[in-house]
Parts: sequence; C-alpha cells; structure tokens
Amino acid sequence: MIMDAGQRFDPELPEETRSTSNTDISSVNQHPPCFLNLLLAVQQVFVQCSLLVLVLGVLQQHLLLQDGERERLLSSMLFYSALSTLIQSCLGTCLPLVQAPSLETLIPAVVLTAQIVTEPACRGHCEESEEDILPRANPVRELQGMTVIVGMVQLVLGVTGLSGVVLRHCGPLVIAPLLCLLGFSIYREAALLCSDHWAIAALTVILLVLLSQHLRSYMLPACLSMPQLPVCRMLSLLLPLLSVWALCEVLESVGVLRLRSVSELLPALKTSNTSLPKPLQSDPFTVPWLSPPLAAETGLPLLSVRGMAAGVVAALSSSVSSVGMYLLTARLLGVPPPPAAACNRGLGSQGLGSLVAGLMGAPLGLSSSVPNTCTLGLSQSGSRWTVQLAAILGLALGVSPRLTQIITSVPLAIYGALLSVTYTIAVATGVRYFQFTHIDSGRNIFNIGLAVFMSLVLPHWFLMQTVFIDTGMVSVDVLLHSLLTSPVLLVGILAFLLDNTVSGSSSERGLDSAEMEKTGWTSVNSEPGYHQEVELIYESPYLLRRLWKLPWLRTAPFSACRITDDGDVL
Repeated sequence: MIMDAGQRFDPELPEETRSTSNTDISSVNQHPPCFLNLLLAVQQVFVQCSLLVLVLGVLQQHLLLQDGERERLLSSMLFYSALSTLIQSCLGTCLPLVQAPSLETLIPAVVLTAQIVTEPACRGHCEESEEDILPRANPVRELQGMTVIVGMVQLVLGVTGLSGVVLRHCGPLVIAPLLCLLGFSIYREAALLCSDHWAIAALTVILLVLLSQHLRSYMLPACLSMPQLPVCRMLSLLLPLLSVWALCEVLESVGVLRLRSVSELLPALKTSNTSLPKPLQSDPFTVPWLSPPLAAETGLPLLSVRGMAAGVVAALSSSVSSVGMYLLTARLLGVPPPPAAACNRGLGSQGLGSLVAGLMGAPLGLSSSVPNTCTLGLSQSGSRWTVQLAAILGLALGVSPRLTQIITSVPLAIYGALLSVTYTIAVATGVRYFQFTHIDSGRNIFNIGLAVFMSLVLPHWFLMQTVFIDTGMVSVDVLLHSLLTSPVLLVGILAFLLDNTVSGSSSERGLDSAEMEKTGWTSVNSEPGYHQEVELIYESPYLLRRLWKLPWLRTAPFSACRITDDGDVL
C-alpha cells in the first residue's frame, strides 16, 4: 500500500495496515530498488534545477557577469545545494528534503544589489579630484557576506531552540496561510517561464496530470519480472520532462522552434533594472568541463551593514519557509509531524550549509526547496536514500560547468510547467489545515483574510514604489524594503500575531485537534506506538546522540536539538 497524499499517521490503524505502510516504498527509511532510486534521484535533480535556473536568472540581471560566469554560478550553486542537502538529511530533520536557493533569499539579495549598483561612485561632486573617487563595491562579495549572515542567523535559531519556542504557538491558522502563500508566491515567475512557449508548457502539464493522476495506479507488466510499483506516478515529472525536451530538440533542429533565455523573458516582470546591460550569452564551447566551486576570483565575503540587514531578513524568511516544508513533507508522506527538536536541528543544519556555502562563494543562502518537497506528494516516493543520491549527483554536476549547462538547457516552458504543478501541492495542503479549525468563526475568517491579503498587497505596492522608503540610512532602507517585499515572511508574522493576540478558544483555533497533539508542540502525545514512530524517523544519528549525552552538552542551548525519552524537548 502507498499512502495517499495527506494521509496522516494514525497509531490506531489496523495492524495489517500499519505493517504494510511501514514497508512501503514511500517510507523515509526504506531503500527503493537501485535503478528506480537512480531515476527518482535524477527527477529530484531536474526539479531542483528548475528553481536554480529561475532564481539565478533573476539574480544575474543585477550582476555584471562575464562570458562563462553564468554556467560557473549555476554549477557552484548546484554544488552548494547538494552539500547542504547531505548535511540536512544526515544531521538535520532526517526528512527527504532537498536544499536550494529560493525566492525567499532572492528578494533581499535583489534589494541589496539594487542599492550597490545605484550608489554613487564618488564622494561629493564627481568633478572633484581623483583622490575622492571611491571604488564601486563588488556586488558578488556583498552577496557572499549576506549569505554568511543568513547561515549564522539560521544556525542561532536552530541551536538555541528559538524556533521551537515559536513553533509551540503556531496552530493550523498559522500553518495554513503560510503554505498557501508559499504556493502562490511563484505564480508570476512560473507564468514567465511558461511564456517561453505556452504550447510546450501545456503539453508538459497534460502529460504530468495524465501520469500522476489518471495512470497513478498503473503497474509494470508482471512478465518483466520487476517489482510491481506505480512507476507512472513515481516518475510523473521525469517522464514528461524528458519526452517534451526530446520533442523540443527535434523542433529546434529543424528551425520550427526558437527558445529564449530567462534574461530575454525578464523584462515582462517589470522588476529588473533596465539600466543594467544584459548579461552576455556564453559560448557552450568555452565553458570548462571542470571548475572547483571556490571563491578564488571574487575574494572573501564582504560584510557590510546593509548586507547584514538583508541577510537577517533572508534568514528569517527562509527559516519560515523551511519550517513549512518540514510540516508539508511529513503530511505528504503520511508520517508524524516533526517535533520541535527535529525542526531545531533542521534549521541549524540549514544554517551550517548556508554558512559553508557563503564562505565558499555562494551569492545566495539556502533553504528547503518547495518544488522538490511538493514532488514527494506527486510521486509518493519519499525515501531519504533517494535525496542523498540526488545530492551526490549534484556534487558531481557542481564541479563541471559544462555538464551543468547541459542539464539546465531544458526549455524554460518545461521548467515553468513543473513549477506550476508542484507549487499547487503546497496550496492544496495548506487549505487542508483549515479542517482542524472552526472555519465558520468570524475571528478565523477575518484573521485568514487579512493575513493573506495584506501579504500579497504590500509586496506588490512596495515593488512599484521603490523610492518610497528613504530614511537616510541605507541599511535601514534595505531592511525595511526587504521585509515589506517578502510575502512569505509577512504572512508568517501577520498570521502568528493575529492568531496569538485575537482572543479565541482552543477548539476555535484548532489547538486541541488530534493533528496538533501529534506535533508535540502543544502537548505530549501518549498514543501507543507514536513515540516509536517519531524516533524511527526524526532521531539524531548515532554519533550525535552520543554527543548530546556528554555532561557539558546536556544543558541549553544544545539540548534544543535532542528528543528526550518522552518525545519532548528538554
């Protein structure tokens, strides 16, 4: 049996049902067949690349990249993301989560680079002596410094247990708007990619729906002597991508189809700086086969006050998004929600990955990838070994810009179709959380509507009025502009404040529902078999468990990352 998306862990299920689900291919701790595991890992890599191409395509508009630097940046970010994925799957939540730069870290980075590029290149009047001329700041180095700050803030949030303290006050009325906004946050960018060729995007969506829904129960013929698994559903993203990609290559070779790059499509968003020169297109034959992802050319990260301001907002926004992905992953795979200790470890590991990436030259911080998490809901294949194999493939691709260029040459319309379909899973799962609350309550209706609406309106207005915020201090301007243009962070703050300040009963807020009891945030769950299931999935690796038992590490803040015998956090 393979659990349907959203099916919750229930210790009171019949014994035969529970035993079957524990040996299912979608179990976090199970080993899929080798060849199928490789295909699932390749599928995760392609989905990760769809987000990488979009995020770095937007960022490169604000960076003066030379010939070949785009491919090096792509390969380097793929390497850093794969390294962070290994850290997360081994030391963090232990869920099958893929790490990647996201829109939550991109927004503060764009605000910061806009300040760097538009700042004056001289002190006072430009016609003064050459001694007054100041060198223009290197945007890449400042972005690296911002990434270091992102990692440090995330590490502090995880290790000190501050995230666990906040989670104890987060109910369904905070989780539901957050997941909905995470799904809605990319609709403009997904439409941008699909606009490369709407027919190609529509064909990809049709094939994806056909395989994941209409043929979701199709098994391989028994005569093939292979495991009877729903291959169409498990590879519902990889098969359409490869099929339509092959079709596009044929059409392009005969001159019927002309595909564009992200740089050519971005003016449609009307958010890029049109005064900047367009990035140079790289000759595929000049891209090297091997290039270590180190910051040898740009130098060490540059820490500035404005970079720190942008880094704090990026860290908070990506942390809110990642916690939502922890809950979404558990719900899609039908496993118990992660306890606060696992979330603390997850943010700490994510911060460690971003910190290492920033020191090595990454221009963006890392967070749990939304499309990769939603892929688990479509394929219902959530093995930790699949994600770790995908990370190994990412490490191999990350040292070869030429291979990265090949794997990221998928038409943008296909990437747009993948993002359009995967992000819908986050929206639908967020809507499902409303069932645990009294949805007809006037309090809940007002809180949900205000949080979601204002989180969409404020970023849209401040993106159009870029000069409205002018306090005279660049760092404060960057901080406020980054905060007010980050919809995910805004909805998290608004939903949290409204749910915890507007009076309402526990049943009205959904805090006494069975789902919230299973999180262990509001109360310790004592149902038989529950704690064993939590330990099986979220327990720290053996070496870390031995480390937590050291006398000088048994006190705060390190205990915030350890699950105690009763399932709570010390």
